[in-house]
Amino acid sequence: MAQQIIENRFRSGVKKEIVQTAGRQQLGEFAPEFAHLNDDILFGEVWSRNDLLSLRDRSLVTITSLISQGITDNSLAYHLQTAKDNGITRVEIAEIITHIAFYAGWPKAWAAFNIAKTVWAGDVVGDDAKAEYQRSIFFPVGELNTAFARYFVGNSYLAPVSTEQVTMFNVTFEPRCRNNWHIHRATAGGGQMLVGVGGRGWYQEEGKPAREILL
Repeated sequence: MAQQIIENRFRSGVKKEIVQTAGRQQLGEFAPEFAHLNDDILFGEVWSRNDLLSLRDRSLVTITSLISQGITDNSLAYHLQTAKDNGITRVEIAEIITHIAFYAGWPKAWAAFNIAKTVWAGDVVGDDAKAEYQRSIFFPVGELNTAFARYFVGNSYLAPVSTEQVTMFNVTFEPRCRNNWHIHRATAGGGQMLVGVGGRGWYQEEGKPAREILL
């Protein structure tokens, strides 16, 4: 969708008016009324009411609605790009989609991540192995895991993904790095759930055969 933002002074702040032309460009002759509603009402009026909700907030509401419905076509790609343009960062979108996953469903979140990873891919710069791997996954690789290095053989990296509701961290292992045998204790529930997001590795519980994690 083609979109322009025109800034006008509004009260004590700045109101951004959205000028949308995609409806008329794509459907102007076939469905002129729909094109009018899309360009002039949805974007020209609703999205332009950013004195009530910021463009960033409207992006957040929109992508949440689309993902919750399982809509992962070009419209989601467009609105994810718009969310990025409206100030939502790579780390924030990872937290947003992670939060949505627990309410809308895990497969919907995976589908959204596949699109978001492309939208925010340009945020990762560099030619080293870490930067190359970061471009292949969505969650941040993070920094060298020095705080828990004594529990690992080799180098690992740690990045918080979610610290609200459900605590989630992305742990990245360099080749041949391994986590030493350890126990996750919990007085009620808890423990640990592993979700593979990239690469290949092995996981094992005591007394059970090793299982390959392959993405």
